[in-house]
Amino acid sequence: MNDLRNESISRLLKDANRLMKYPETYSEAMKDENAVRMKLAVLGSYSIQHLVKLLRLFLDRENILADIYEGEYDGINMDVLDDSSGLYSFEPRFVVILLRHNDFKWRSEEDLKDAEDYVNSLYSHLSKINGVTIFISNIASPPERPWGTLEADYDYTQRALISRFNLYLAQKRPGNTRIIDMEYLSSLRGKESWFDNTSYFLTKQGFNMEYLKDVASEITTMIMPDLGRVRKCLVLDLDNTLWGGVVGDEGPEGINVDPGDPIGEAYRAFQEYILSLKRRGVLLAVNSKNDEDIAKEPFEKNPDMILKLSDIACFVANWSDKAGNMAYIAKQLNIGIDSLVFFDDNPAEREIIKKFCPEVYVVNVPEEPENYVDILDRANPFEWTGVTKEDMKRADSYQENKKREEMASSFVDYKEYLKALEMRGKAGIVGQTESERFAQLTNKSNQFNLRTMRYSDGEIREMMEDDDIRLIYVSLSDKFTQYGVISCIVLRNGRSVEWIKDDDCLIENWCMSCRVLKRSVELFAFKYICRAAREMGAKKLVGEYIRTRKNSMVEGLYASLGFRPADSADRVLYEYDLSKEPEGEVYISE
Repeated sequence: MNDLRNESISRLLKDANRLMKYPETYSEAMKDENAVRMKLAVLGSYSIQHLVKLLRLFLDRENILADIYEGEYDGINMDVLDDSSGLYSFEPRFVVILLRHNDFKWRSEEDLKDAEDYVNSLYSHLSKINGVTIFISNIASPPERPWGTLEADYDYTQRALISRFNLYLAQKRPGNTRIIDMEYLSSLRGKESWFDNTSYFLTKQGFNMEYLKDVASEITTMIMPDLGRVRKCLVLDLDNTLWGGVVGDEGPEGINVDPGDPIGEAYRAFQEYILSLKRRGVLLAVNSKNDEDIAKEPFEKNPDMILKLSDIACFVANWSDKAGNMAYIAKQLNIGIDSLVFFDDNPAEREIIKKFCPEVYVVNVPEEPENYVDILDRANPFEWTGVTKEDMKRADSYQENKKREEMASSFVDYKEYLKALEMRGKAGIVGQTESERFAQLTNKSNQFNLRTMRYSDGEIREMMEDDDIRLIYVSLSDKFTQYGVISCIVLRNGRSVEWIKDDDCLIENWCMSCRVLKRSVELFAFKYICRAAREMGAKKLVGEYIRTRKNSMVEGLYASLGFRPADSADRVLYEYDLSKEPEGEVYISE
């Protein structure tokens, strides 16, 4: 992300005003035909006009052209609770709801219940907007303590009730809703600094103007994964990045990860933080200028290392240029190079990656290792729409893949290798259990993705109830790994598609994790697609391939499955006669 947070608020507001007044001149997104266009509504119980300006600027610098509906001051109820308001005719993709502590009373259990009922009524009304995603702020608790030192002793003080309300928001939010963590932001910047009572009483500014950029950045960061902008892998240097010193000089036991040394402890804290990223599903890779055997020795021989070799999904240590290594890492992990985040203490290496791998997110690493955790945490490059059980298993599956590769090398016949994997698959209609993973995989898959359609949680819930649509998932396991849901398909009845026949069925979208390529999963999924399309009354399947910069690998998929090219002047269409059964051998048992 272009980190505009480093700019002064006055400079940012000046740039935001110029963008709003002269978009043809100052908008970066308007100059790019590949820019994402979307509609966003921002509603608040306090003054939001300056925030909206900054938000438009932050989105523009991320190549997102936003059409923004700006609510009136304290206009949440007027817009949301009135079904005939302009909000509903605007039909936004995202709705931002900004709340403040003085929107509610915090004196009793009844007050807490009133606040909970209020947000539930907002959810109920906003759910009428087709495919909407809601971002609602939790409450930043103010610094005052009416109960003095007793404020923390009871669960019915103002601070306790606000804390319980925030917990309720997190626990009871609908699937299409995410929380803007204003309590975190206010604590990060300091409560006394965050709350500017003079500005609030004079201009109804909800918090200190200086922190508008933090909130604009937070909302922009939350929007990006919904639009397919997802990073998956942290690529790390070694010497003076994961440990102090140079392993080639000091040896594996001479490097500094000593828990009794302040510098060594800082490196260990960084490793602990990296391990926490891995536990939530972030892949770890190494890109080091070193001899591989020497580079691996600290992981194998130094007992003070927190990270182990088994935590690293791809280990590259050589004397080649790091830019070339980045492309190799992306290829080995079957992810796009724009999914990589690079962390290296050497500023020269960082500049090389910026120049030759501009798609890679390069962290601006400070000189002091004690600041490594803070800088990576504040950069927040691994923003996702949610975390699923498949995410948390992802890093381990790459280690298990090495076992599969070792097993594959012992087979001369690839078919016999596939049989030996003992794969089991399941295909079915998406229910509540699979819906979160279905949304996530659909929105972040780029390579095996035939039309690259993106859907919000709200759209997916609505499609689950639509008789003309079938949402299909495929899950997989083998003798090494439980992958979970690895493929998502959307089928749409021809009656609801203008450009195909009523008795046809369109494969509106088909995506799959690249981790399971060339294992007959495509054919396994296709057989279920045919069955589901016949049950929908279709006589023919229609598939479309929409080329992107990243999905060339599936250009020939339909032809390989027995589809024939279809006549179309402006689309790349294929047809499949459902009177015949798919041909080919599947090495997956149900």
